[in-house]
Amino acid sequence: MASPSSLHPVPQSFSRVKNVLEGVADVPHVSVSAIRAPSKLAPFATAIGAEVHADASFQRVSGEEIDELATGRVVVLHDPAAPDEWQGDFRIVSYIRAELEHDMGNEAMLGAVAWSWLTDALDAHDCEVLAAGGTTTRVLSESFGTLSARPSTIDLELRASWTPVLAEPEDITDHFDAWVDLLTTIAGLPPLPAGVTALPGRRR
Repeated sequence: MASPSSLHPVPQSFSRVKNVLEGVADVPHVSVSAIRAPSKLAPFATAIGAEVHADASFQRVSGEEIDELATGRVVVLHDPAAPDEWQGDFRIVSYIRAELEHDMGNEAMLGAVAWSWLTDALDAHDCEVLAAGGTTTRVLSESFGTLSARPSTIDLELRASWTPVLAEPEDITDHFDAWVDLLTTIAGLPPLPAGVTALPGRRR
């Protein structure tokens, strides 16, 4: 039986993108690592996971010290057939989740603001994109019975995807850097991208 690699030789452009992402390093407050990429979304895929951590001075408004502020993953898909819905042969798929203060979680414009954080981060890194789309979700978790002492929490989930317009495969770095900015913004860490105003609810 022929091996998958012989059936689908890895395109050079994808190899270059994968090499770039394999070389990304941690930045202050953000740890990154390679994770398993989904195998059914495209012929070729690579993925990075990330976590945003606070230092000892970071607290919620309530005064509670916290460590993990947000988690996320970004997947870069490649399909040489360039599906019509992608409008290109690469596609970036992102998922970010962060726990919010209740006041922040109840903001009526939270979804629109979170989406603007994505577009602002991409603009700040001069990323050209096509066919961008996504959803924001608020997740309320309440505990009962033997777990009733646990406080309720509100999480923000942002799912998004877009087609990067890459003059060179190495330009994927700009999109990854924009994604890291988005991740830290949702986590509530300064500095925010130029022109972005943070929602209330977290402070250093």
